[in-house]
Amino acid sequence: MPDQMSGGVPAGGAPGEHGQKPSDPRRWKALGVCLIAGFVTWLDISIVNVALPAIRIALHASPSDLQWVVSGYAFAFGLVLIPAGRFGDAHGRHNVFVFGSVLFTLASAVAGAASGPGWLIVARVVQGAAAGVMAPQITGLIEQLFWGAERGRAFGLLGAVISFSTAIGPLLGGLLIQFTGQEAGWRHVLHVSIPISIITVILAYRYVPRQQVRKRKRESIDPVGVLILAAGILLLLLPLVEGHEWQAQSKWLLLLASAVVLAGFVRWERWYGQRSSPMVDMSLFRRGSYVLGVLLAALYFGGFTAIFYLVTQYLQEGLHYSALRAGLLSATFALGSAFSAALSGRLVVRFGRPLLAFGLVLVTVGLGATEPAMRLATGQSGAWMIAAALFLAGLGNGLIVSPNQTFTLSAVPFAEAGVAGGVLQTGQRIGASVGLAAVGSAHGIHAKAFQHALLINMMFVLAALVVAVVDVFVERRANR
Repeated sequence: MPDQMSGGVPAGGAPGEHGQKPSDPRRWKALGVCLIAGFVTWLDISIVNVALPAIRIALHASPSDLQWVVSGYAFAFGLVLIPAGRFGDAHGRHNVFVFGSVLFTLASAVAGAASGPGWLIVARVVQGAAAGVMAPQITGLIEQLFWGAERGRAFGLLGAVISFSTAIGPLLGGLLIQFTGQEAGWRHVLHVSIPISIITVILAYRYVPRQQVRKRKRESIDPVGVLILAAGILLLLLPLVEGHEWQAQSKWLLLLASAVVLAGFVRWERWYGQRSSPMVDMSLFRRGSYVLGVLLAALYFGGFTAIFYLVTQYLQEGLHYSALRAGLLSATFALGSAFSAALSGRLVVRFGRPLLAFGLVLVTVGLGATEPAMRLATGQSGAWMIAAALFLAGLGNGLIVSPNQTFTLSAVPFAEAGVAGGVLQTGQRIGASVGLAAVGSAHGIHAKAFQHALLINMMFVLAALVVAVVDVFVERRANR
């Protein structure tokens, strides 16, 4: 999934604009460190899905526990992106990057050693927060060290690494469980990032330059805004994730409470924005195309992020596939995405916004074909049918994520691209956590539960398709 961490920063910029000369000899080695960090944070998103059935058995975890393991990571990732980016800008990215890497390593160790689902969930939330601390430092360092065509190449490499890590995650997880057993395999899956993260910390000390922070008025990280947003999203997630265990209908009142808190967040950000730098700059939402792009991203990430969770769960627990076989089939989605994403840069110039709608149609058709493929799955031919359906959905995915980011950020001035990119990424991560929770509300491993969950998945994608079509018409009307 290329460019999801790049923040959509343009490849231009003047030399020395961030206090570093483009000819800094450390820049390519520093980029290598950043790519390793990007690889490991995205690996931990895709690799854990294939280990969930083993975690359920080993830790006696409930379906809602497994939901928090995956959605908690995405939730924490999204919450800290903007504050961590601002903190790195104000205090220097080197130390913040190293801190995030160390925290990620420690959280990975705790996750793999967890003796119960509670400890595992807490560790995964801390892991997600650590990934959110590192992500804006990676993009900030690329902006700091590269400019012009070199910056474009650097962001392109970052996108390629993210695609590769997403594709290799299910395969690596399946291999570890296959050869070390269900009981120990899931711990190895969660510990696989430890040696990579340790290498990242060592190399970061040596190759990531320490930025000379200019004396300037420090930007606020808006802690009150972060807490209000966290409370609003948690109130939204609770009845979805805990719906199966929490039978009382009063739980749905939390959705109303969530709406009230999120409305309060908007009011706070507007008030705070008149006095300092808010977490979310509400003036961005005066631009219709930007609003539609962020909404599309949030809805789409709510749908497609849950695909790996949904498919690997049902393949293993519904169809009794091995973890390795489930990982191989799940990887076809990522491979299809990587293939079409490589072409999307050229296609986006030729076809414009209709490309997003076409990609969303492909994802919808692919997901729609997945259910009958699963139902008719018998022997080797059934596995090929599932792989073909997921590959088609992956092809559509590659035509959506990066092009939408390009179109969305082109709607804002260059000077606001960094803030706009941070808001877009936050919307993606929060959308992912809500989508995972919504899909998990259809608890169970039987065919009916899978159909229900897949339908919820497709509703998110179809909602994103409606937004994409509206965006096409708005653009054409504006150009008349």
